[in-house]
Amino acid sequence: MESVTDQTAYLADTPDGIARAAHWLRTGELVAFATETVYGLGADATNAIAVAGIFAAKGRPRFNPLICHFATADAAFTHCLPDHRARILADAFWPGPLTLVLARHPASPVASITAAGLDSLAVRVPDHPVARALLAATDRPIAAPSANRSGRISPTRPEHVRAELDGRIAAVLQSGPTMVGLESTVLDLTGPARLLRPGSISRHAIEALIGPVALMSAAAGTPEAPLRGPGLLASHYAPTLPVRLHAHSVAPHEALLGFGTNLPPARLLHNLSERGDLLEAAANLFDLLRRLDHEATCQGLTAIAVSPIPTHEIGLAINDRLTRAAAPR
Repeated sequence: MESVTDQTAYLADTPDGIARAAHWLRTGELVAFATETVYGLGADATNAIAVAGIFAAKGRPRFNPLICHFATADAAFTHCLPDHRARILADAFWPGPLTLVLARHPASPVASITAAGLDSLAVRVPDHPVARALLAATDRPIAAPSANRSGRISPTRPEHVRAELDGRIAAVLQSGPTMVGLESTVLDLTGPARLLRPGSISRHAIEALIGPVALMSAAAGTPEAPLRGPGLLASHYAPTLPVRLHAHSVAPHEALLGFGTNLPPARLLHNLSERGDLLEAAANLFDLLRRLDHEATCQGLTAIAVSPIPTHEIGLAINDRLTRAAAPR
């Protein structure tokens, strides 16, 4: 079934819905769809005008490159120059939440704007049956950042996309909540391996296969010096209210985004994981941060405090997103 609100179509993830979404993508329209990480805002990566529409709909800086999604590793590697490290990691983690930044193949038809004019491409194969069916039906690379306004909280449910982009895009292919809840790990292999953005595939897991990986901190790109990969802006994933991290107490004006047990009293509380499970916390992070922001504002609270969260494994990625959410805007 299909419903339309302010010119944005909301499609069920049926074969017919996937076919309609693929048709819109091939004709230069923008379509949001679920991956295993978050909902992405897709456009034909070879169509510069369509990709420019992504930047316009999101209000995204054009020096911030986009990830190209492919149905298979073979399809991705026709657009890049993979080395042995890329092939090892693709065999281990694709389909899955790992993005590789690789040297661009000179014959790749991907539009320059997709890669912010760089000589590299960020590529991945998503581990979501609807996303892969859509990619196969479209039969071309799909550029897809998160389907939200730039700098805001990433969407993990179709209603989040509606709240951010309704009336600004052609369609949303609805597949319910996403599984991982955090964007993909981004690894730059254009030189010595550098972790640009932590995610559910950990630095440790990558190093076990290809050796040492350097960790890159947040960066500030410019039109003259574009960011090397997505997810590097210092301020990102931000709610409307300011965020205070590593909170062991809660002020009267604050709501609490908690983790685990023995939490301080708070007028408004959402717990990422009462049992202290980092995977559960990652899956809940963006949804609960979005809900807490809305409810706190409605109740007259003016800030969000966040409980300390361990930094091992996917906790590193959770803390990365929260640090960017709390950064000066």
